Amino acid sequence: MLNKLSDTIYYLPNQDEKDRPTLGLVCGDQYSLIIDAGNSTQHALDFLVEIEKLNVPPVKYMVITHAHWDHFLGMNEIDATIIVNRLTNEMLEKWRNYTFDDDSLHEYVANNEINSMCMEIIQSEIPNRDSFQLRSPDVIFEDSLTIDLGNKLCIIERIKATHTDDSTVVYIPDEKVIFLGDCPYGKTTNSLHHYRQSLLLPMIDDIQKYDAEGFLLGHESICDLNEMNIFWEELTAASQAVTSGSIENAVACFKLENKRDPNDNELFFIKAFVNDHIIQSQ
Repeated sequence: MLNKLSDTIYYLPNQDEKDRPTLGLVCGDQYSLIIDAGNSTQHALDFLVEIEKLNVPPVKYMVITHAHWDHFLGMNEIDATIIVNRLTNEMLEKWRNYTFDDDSLHEYVANNEINSMCMEIIQSEIPNRDSFQLRSPDVIFEDSLTIDLGNKLCIIERIKATHTDDSTVVYIPDEKVIFLGDCPYGKTTNSLHHYRQSLLLPMIDDIQKYDAEGFLLGHESICDLNEMNIFWEELTAASQAVTSGSIENAVACFKLENKRDPNDNELFFIKAFVNDHIIQSQ
């Protein structure tokens, strides 16, 4: 079921157990725009079934927030103009050359090109895999793009992000709502989950320049302004405590600076920033 955020904005909530991210729908007077295509054929079809229950203008555009499989593998099912930034397009090129039979999928997993969850989702939720080939995007932008859906502007921008270098956000000014995809999250490198410390403050600046009150995230669904501010504060406090690859030193620094122990979220972030130092030193 789609959740209604306003008369013109809806979203299909994330489902962690199926590795399904939040999918968005923005409706203008003439057209509608989809944010992300889902992690499989079935995910996209489930989304389209819910859209068909609404009395909204036809879907004309679809934005892919970044080139991680769970956000784009359903895009063949959606009849819309596909919009991506230049780097996302380059990253999708590899996927357009993939084959999806079992032998190929097992090879990709063995080579760490995809993970086992991705393989299982493809096997169970993408039919006709022997002939499956990912579509090419239709519109490729460099920095930003504005789409008018009919009295409904959508500002699409590639921003700096801790999660991927190709992160795109979609901001709807009259609703003060922004779709962030996965950009505020960390990433995994060499089996270590880490936050890229050098990109944290530039990313927060890129996001906070928008006058947003509602934030749609890939794997949390909806957050309000207060929740996001707490998230930024915890991330920033954790980052400021980390100057090396030592978790003990970072926790001690946090306690000294903040006159308290880190909470669970802050401790998670501290470990991720410490991991970033470890990765950068390798």
